[in-house]
Amino acid sequence: MGKITVETCEIEGLKVITPAVYGDARGYFMETYNYNDFKAAGIPEVFVQDNQSSSARGVLRGLHFQINFPQDKLVRVVKGAVYDVAVDLRPGSATYGKWYGVLLSAENKKQFFIPKNFAHGFLVLSDSAEFCYKCTDFYHPNDEGGLPFDDPEIGVAWPFEEGVALNLSEKDKKWPSFSEYRKARGL
Repeated sequence: MGKITVETCEIEGLKVITPAVYGDARGYFMETYNYNDFKAAGIPEVFVQDNQSSSARGVLRGLHFQINFPQDKLVRVVKGAVYDVAVDLRPGSATYGKWYGVLLSAENKKQFFIPKNFAHGFLVLSDSAEFCYKCTDFYHPNDEGGLPFDDPEIGVAWPFEEGVALNLSEKDKKWPSFSEYRKARGL
């Protein structure tokens, strides 16, 4: 038990993980994280903090990142479904400013590994969703950064549903543009 399938993505470093699921008439069992299996699959990071959030349909959280204390993240959904997005913010990367999205749900049980120096966000597609993520560094409240979810230069193709109101935090309505972000960092 405990084996995983790892798919590489178009953007180097991003990985979609599918755990082995063992089911019978009683239900199912899966190992969601095993350091040895992840290390063997090329993800040797050590996670120090687990987080969980609950959100309603139409909630969009992101695009967030930590500025001076960047975190690798391993994210998954334990209830409902989200469209999860990572944006490459690694200076010098061939895919700098590019995004990748994946459907994560309680049903498909997929996980998404997002390395340091990516912005991250998700849109809730189900009536509600519970979202879990592991981080390789602790949260530093004064170290938050973000980009607008709808920045045209990044161009994320969010799967918005007609008739579903978008729900953003006040913070997520005010992030500087990707152009301003690059200018502030001399990129």
